[in-house]
Amino acid sequence: MAAAEAHRIIIYGGKGALGSKCVEYFKSKSWWVACIDMVANEQANVNVLVKMSEAFTEQADQVTADVSQLLGENKVDAILCVAGGWAGGSAKAKSLYKNSDLMWKQSVWTSLISSHLATKHLKDGGLLTLAGAKASLAGTPGMIGYGMAKAAVHQLCQSLAGENSGLPPGSAAVAILPVTLDTPVNRKSMPDADFGSWTPLDFVAETFYNWTIGVKRPASGSLMEMVTTGGNTETSPVKQL
Repeated sequence: MAAAEAHRIIIYGGKGALGSKCVEYFKSKSWWVACIDMVANEQANVNVLVKMSEAFTEQADQVTADVSQLLGENKVDAILCVAGGWAGGSAKAKSLYKNSDLMWKQSVWTSLISSHLATKHLKDGGLLTLAGAKASLAGTPGMIGYGMAKAAVHQLCQSLAGENSGLPPGSAAVAILPVTLDTPVNRKSMPDADFGSWTPLDFVAETFYNWTIGVKRPASGSLMEMVTTGGNTETSPVKQL
């Protein structure tokens, strides 16, 4: 009897704080891990390096071609898009255009590329996750660009769940909507915050893993809030209007 085929996963943003934790977690489960980022993650089995570009089509075509060359006919069990970042600013801010452009590139470009990769390389019944934000369920006057970008990711996730979206049969697109992730950068920038209300990266990585193997996987199109209180994190779907 042949040995079981290795599980495969693509982690977009796999060199960031959450991405690195996900690479580490899935490697500990003996999965084959591909990292997509601007900088290589040495823990991953293989890296696809994203080239800086001011044109979405140029960057998207580059990543799509490199992943296709890497995988060939092989399919993956999951694609986790955990790329992103944060920048503030009201509509009056001098940095509005610059920060909004950055947010769009970090969140929307990566999510859209990940979604197209899923149509080409995800197994039937596979999982695609996107990174949304609980704050973007309402207005974000102090962080206009961030709020817009994350709201676009939410809409993309819901569109992918619809009929004829292009995703493989039986697959699911799910967005996570945390409040604040417990990362070194966030701790440094907000040293006086209540860390007990921040969601641990280990929890997110473990949740992703459970969803990939079918444990408590939400329905496709779900926007999953992650709310941490006193160090305990609860995950629940946003109630759709």
